Amino acid sequence: MPSPPAAPDYAASLAYLYGLQRFGIKLGLENIRALLDCLGQPQQNFASVHVAGSNGKGSVCAALAEIFDRAGIAAGLYTSPHLQSFTERIRVAGVPIAETEVASLTAEIRDRSGPVPATFFEFTTAVALLYFARRQVAWAILETGMGGRLDATNVVTPQLCVITSLCRDHGSHLGSDLAAIAAEKAGIIKPGVPVVCAPQPPEALAVIEERAAALAAPCYLSGRDFDVQGPLRASSFRGLGLDLEGLEFGLPGRHQQLNLGLALAAAALLRHQGVPLPTAALRAGVAKVRWPGRLEWWQDRREILLDGAHNEGGARVLADYLADEKLSGVRWVVGIKADKAMTELLAPLLPFTAAFYCTRPPVDAAHDPQAIAAAVRSSGSAVAVFEEPAAALAAALADRRPGETVLVAGSLFLVAAARDYLLTLQKDPA
Repeated sequence: MPSPPAAPDYAASLAYLYGLQRFGIKLGLENIRALLDCLGQPQQNFASVHVAGSNGKGSVCAALAEIFDRAGIAAGLYTSPHLQSFTERIRVAGVPIAETEVASLTAEIRDRSGPVPATFFEFTTAVALLYFARRQVAWAILETGMGGRLDATNVVTPQLCVITSLCRDHGSHLGSDLAAIAAEKAGIIKPGVPVVCAPQPPEALAVIEERAAALAAPCYLSGRDFDVQGPLRASSFRGLGLDLEGLEFGLPGRHQQLNLGLALAAAALLRHQGVPLPTAALRAGVAKVRWPGRLEWWQDRREILLDGAHNEGGARVLADYLADEKLSGVRWVVGIKADKAMTELLAPLLPFTAAFYCTRPPVDAAHDPQAIAAAVRSSGSAVAVFEEPAAALAAALADRRPGETVLVAGSLFLVAAARDYLLTLQKDPA
């Protein structure tokens, strides 16, 4: 009697998925549509909220997922990139997809899709959508990977869209013109589907509102149609039929008041659509949400601060936080992807930095650490160069004096590498 086929192997599946990165980033919907045709259009089996933007979209997605969870609704959540494990990208009710599910779904999609070409993100998106359909979720919250109009997630017709803060980012793919960037993000807007929008530069907002009007999609703007006021530990939300006082926000930084306000506005509009999201779930959702790698104090000790800060907007937010917390003289472990504007990212944080530990995030294309060092030497701060993030962080920790902060920022991939190193130290303190 023949042996049953071996169960798909998780490590082999990851090797296959990461191998797709050789195809790079391809903006366009042809491949993902072909994949989903082969899979029976799994994205049509659940309702969705689609979130695009330059900064804050992950925080908004995480908060919305937490609100659904607190309401007793097992929602899917699809975000990127991951920090420690691929499985973080795909969750249901806050629980990451099992490694066995990644392996079996990857094998199934490869078998059913045949010669259909796909990039890493396209294939991963197909895995997420098929997984959510198999889990029979009623709702999924989907974060775009890049842009919106041609992003692989833009195969859904959502019940609600959210556009978070925009800034110049991914210049080689989206351009450096804010109006053009806004047009790409606004590409997620669908006919008649409500849009929640963060405050934007005038040229960006004009594009978003024009797109929404052309599609008869109601557009609700933060600061105009709803607002969040007050301190982070006792904020108030007003608008869209919702009036909440004494809100606590679980994510640090005043920028999160805006992001969590967007999540509350989205929840308010979903309530208008009949989604049972009690007020208690809204309160608990924004209070209990956590989003690692974004203004994260490692192990809640004020010694090592981890933050993606992957573009100019993110760097300004981080600078505001350092100012609010009266943090200066930090030791900054910095690495930046090649598609980011290095000078614009560095500038807001120069006044807070006493020493730079320049390295490269573990990605295919990154700015040369020597180039980063050359850009910051005129600041008068100490500068050192390291090829590996672990070596840079080890040096910063060795140099750190009591009361000083070691900052890891410039790329979420750098933050992920730092967390890997810190977890290794936990396991082997020697």
